[in-house]
Amino acid sequence: MTVDAHHHVWDLSVRDQDWINGPGLQPLRRNFTLADLEPEARAAGVDRTVLVQTITVPEETPEFLALAAGHDLVAGVVGWTDLTRPDIAEELARLRELPGGPFLKGIRHQVQAEPDPRWLLRADVQRGLAAVAAAGLVYDLVVLPHQLPACAKAAASLPQLTFVLDHLGKPPIASGEHEPWAKALHILAALPNTVAKLSGLVTEADPASWTTADLRPYTDTALETFGPDRLMFGSDWPVCTLVAGYADIHALGRELTADLGEAETEALFEGTAVRVYGL
Repeated sequence: MTVDAHHHVWDLSVRDQDWINGPGLQPLRRNFTLADLEPEARAAGVDRTVLVQTITVPEETPEFLALAAGHDLVAGVVGWTDLTRPDIAEELARLRELPGGPFLKGIRHQVQAEPDPRWLLRADVQRGLAAVAAAGLVYDLVVLPHQLPACAKAAASLPQLTFVLDHLGKPPIASGEHEPWAKALHILAALPNTVAKLSGLVTEADPASWTTADLRPYTDTALETFGPDRLMFGSDWPVCTLVAGYADIHALGRELTADLGEAETEALFEGTAVRVYGL
């Protein structure tokens, strides 16, 4: 079976997703629910998923935990809370006590939107990250390539915390550039408390003309640096639907890793996610 380690849901009648107001994102301006996802996931052989935050509002995480508690597809939640709040440890404990609280596996912040490339290294953020580690949670990194050096410094300063790099740090696939992204990925992957997701790559490619060959240099670099035991598959549904359907994304992941052995394939499509997130 397969774990989808990265997807989202949203209901625009509950709250807006202001990030989908940008150019080219109009197809995402509708509701995407677990009821929409489940038949596609099951058809692809996916039996467990990790539901990941989308916007930085405190209400979303409790809602996601409740969804996980009520649906056997979702095995874990990566939520959001303000890492800089003085009572971060107490807030994490409160979230764990909510309905569905045991499904909280990690925290994520939209670091990609922070103007300070060293945001992760701020003292108040470092304090929050230490609290995430103390709570037994992991930290998902959604960053841009120029922020990868700060990710490596943050991971080195907090060896007790597992950092999960979403979307391989969003490499510039559309332009075909490989450096300096690849060098920064090597530095991050050299730290044993880091793992990464093969996710979100199709939307970094040219939406009109991308091919599997366009993605391969980036997935090959990830396999070389992290290895299958520290990589996990994620669909990035429904964002991926801008370019390809759920079944296509799953098939693409299998194609890009077809040269792996059976044990390596099991790790990438199930074992790593189960171990890292404690599913």
